[in-house]
Amino acid sequence: MDDLHNYSDSTYDVIVIGGGQSGLACGYYLRRTDLRYLIIDDQPKCGGAWQNAWDSLTLFSPSEHSSLPGWLMPKSENEFPVKNEVIQYLCQYEERYKLNIKRPIKVLNVAKKGNIYTITTNKGIIESRAIVSATGRWSKPFIPEIEGLHRFNGQQIHSAHYKTPKDFKNKKVLVVGEGNSGAQILSEVSKLARVKWATNKEPSFLPDDVDGRVLFDQATAKYYAEKKGIKWSNEKYNLGNIVMLPSVKEGRNRGVLQSAGTISYFNENGVVWKSGKEESFDVIIWCTGFKYATDFLRNVIDLDEKGQVKTKTTPSVDEKSIWFVGYGSWTGFASATLIGVGRSARSTIKEIQSYIGNL
Repeated sequence: MDDLHNYSDSTYDVIVIGGGQSGLACGYYLRRTDLRYLIIDDQPKCGGAWQNAWDSLTLFSPSEHSSLPGWLMPKSENEFPVKNEVIQYLCQYEERYKLNIKRPIKVLNVAKKGNIYTITTNKGIIESRAIVSATGRWSKPFIPEIEGLHRFNGQQIHSAHYKTPKDFKNKKVLVVGEGNSGAQILSEVSKLARVKWATNKEPSFLPDDVDGRVLFDQATAKYYAEKKGIKWSNEKYNLGNIVMLPSVKEGRNRGVLQSAGTISYFNENGVVWKSGKEESFDVIIWCTGFKYATDFLRNVIDLDEKGQVKTKTTPSVDEKSIWFVGYGSWTGFASATLIGVGRSARSTIKEIQSYIGNL
């Protein structure tokens, strides 16, 4: 296990917090500079948040359209790379480029004096002139506040902790959330359990032939249109709609991708639907998204209730020596994807070089 006693003898130019895909993309560009950097990651092994994903999770795009800067993901035996293939790629990537990563190290707090940040971790203290937050969202699952939820006596689990449908065999399960995770988990759990789908709005599905490649192209077109001041319309494809992965198509063909409506409130045994009908469940699986894993910055920057801060793409507006990479549309188009984060990482490292050079 790594600690920081060998890394605290002088101040770093930049510390990257988070060793998943976004941290690796930053590391790729950092290694090509003269900046003294360190990537710290709270996971026990390489692979980022993919280590914690459910067993059947796949990418939305083929491997050739799912690569970090510099090295194409090896071709998958599947239409879309599966969990273990993505983890293997990320691990090989950091080894290929000999990135300076230490783990598992958890950041507890960040303070600032003058131009220097003091980063307190569970393995010691380090100092840095700049910080890149690349922690993503997986460690901050969000469950909405719905009346009576605390009274429900059954099992509750968030998609962040879901692993396999085998855990719910022969149970009655309520899947909550109309996004991609809800559709994917519903499709596979419904093979082994009785399942209902609770949504705030009617789920919207993309055409069968639209996958991550098309979505990335759409995000790119939006990015360039907005740079030119052109109004962008998502009339053709709403980037928040459900991607028809093979497992989701299979669920549709079985007729299980039907919303049961919206929850009004919970009782001890289950839910009362907006229609007034009561229904009992053994398990609730929350597919309701995530907040941003940025709590460690709370003493140096203003965070909203989601953990988001004001940025101009990746740099903070108020704390100009902190950058945020890989958090989705907040920090750059398609920046939460393997293929999209490279652009954000490249511009961020250029800005950090300029900042450090002017100190």
